Amino acid sequence: MTNVTRRDFLGTALLAPRAMRAAAAGRPNFLYLLPDQFRFDWLSGNPSLPVRTPNLDALASRGVRFTKAAVPAPLCAPSRACLAAGCEYDECGVASNAENFSLSRPTYYRKLRDSGYHTAACGKLDLSKADNDQGIDGRKHMEEWGFSDMINCGGKGDAVGRNGAEDPHEPYMLYLKKLGLARTHAGDIAQRYGHGYSATFPTPLPDEHYCDNWVGRTGLDLMKRFPAGKPWHLAVNFVGPHDPEDITVRMEKTVRGRNFWQPNACTQFTPDVHYAIRQNYTAMVENLDRWVGIYVKELKRRSELDNTIIVFSSDHGEMLGDHDRWAKTVPYDASLCVPLIVAGPGIKPGQRSNALVSIVDIGATFLDYADAGKLEGQTASSFRPLLEGKTTSHREFVSSGLFGWRLVSDGRYKLIRGYDPDAGIIGTHDVRVVQPRTDIPPLLFNLESDPLENNNIASKAPDAVARLSKLLPPPNPDPRFNRDPRLSGARGGAGRRG
Repeated sequence: MTNVTRRDFLGTALLAPRAMRAAAAGRPNFLYLLPDQFRFDWLSGNPSLPVRTPNLDALASRGVRFTKAAVPAPLCAPSRACLAAGCEYDECGVASNAENFSLSRPTYYRKLRDSGYHTAACGKLDLSKADNDQGIDGRKHMEEWGFSDMINCGGKGDAVGRNGAEDPHEPYMLYLKKLGLARTHAGDIAQRYGHGYSATFPTPLPDEHYCDNWVGRTGLDLMKRFPAGKPWHLAVNFVGPHDPEDITVRMEKTVRGRNFWQPNACTQFTPDVHYAIRQNYTAMVENLDRWVGIYVKELKRRSELDNTIIVFSSDHGEMLGDHDRWAKTVPYDASLCVPLIVAGPGIKPGQRSNALVSIVDIGATFLDYADAGKLEGQTASSFRPLLEGKTTSHREFVSSGLFGWRLVSDGRYKLIRGYDPDAGIIGTHDVRVVQPRTDIPPLLFNLESDPLENNNIASKAPDAVARLSKLLPPPNPDPRFNRDPRLSGARGGAGRRG
């Protein structure tokens, strides 16, 4: 017999009327596929990119493909904290990868669970990034974050850290150790970080045991444990296409020989090296597309496709050498913007939307469809009317920030304050960061005429600068949100290898 606490009983009793009403209305399931470091333009449909994502194309044909989806902060832990809490960067409580998400902070996951959903997640959640402690079974903090079931793992670098090959502290490395592959994987990752992005040789891991393939299977295993007759939410947090550029032998065979444009305003590697880097990134993207197809097939097998809202997005983008930058943390669109595709019951098919949206709005949209109410402290807003074709707009502007810089964009113009494009380079990723300074002139880009963001027109468009300046968030009095921890030696740091 299951023991029921007084808190469980009272909570169930209070929520029962809402849950029963919503269940009667046929609440949808939610499948959230969330890769890490997936830039917005690396999909089929871009005529200048030889990228093949047929499963994402098919998903978009059944729903909405957003072209202007942004993140609240282009860094793993802050972005995912904002997503969980439904708020902007300055409100999320997590300034960098050196901090954990507060266990007492409400999440949309918990809100869904309390309204009667079975909430599950697997892969790289990054809500305890600073501690890098997922629990050997991946279930640490499951209750506090709001999950009914969970298998949390580290990222590519986090998993092998803390002597993970010999003494695993998370489930993926434990899985590899049981197979006798943990040392092999740890040595490969260490070698790659030593060479940076140019390490494009294939991993010695068999394709079956590659991390994203393990994450994908783990999500399918969680689905097998879903209770019958109960709506569910599953977030599958893939670790790719995050650097390093590790791909399997099978994946490598699919991309070699494809030619890509060279990075914009880049002075670093040779063209052939850039080709290889972009081929590897593409191989990771296309492997994720393969998993989209696998999950759609599984939903069909379970007879749940028609009642499941599927969302595909990411926590931030990837510069891939544009502007001599790599990875994320900077305010350019390649770092800031992500794919967002949504399909499911009631969603108008075949839409390609230029509406401004932020990934913080995803949780609010789930709560709207679930009839679960709003999350405490939520500043995000549901874009359900847009999905259903009742409107063509959502936000008047999107905002984002990290450390000392903040930006706002109305879709045409993007204004950035506190970012120095000529700042120095810190760390093995060659990610340029900015020290908190007040003397940095603003940057203004016309995204329509200059989508690559090569020309700062702030001095030529003072009216646009003045108008957008009013939309920027006020200075944050918390010093954690105004400096890069790498500059002060804080543990974990902003660009922690994840």
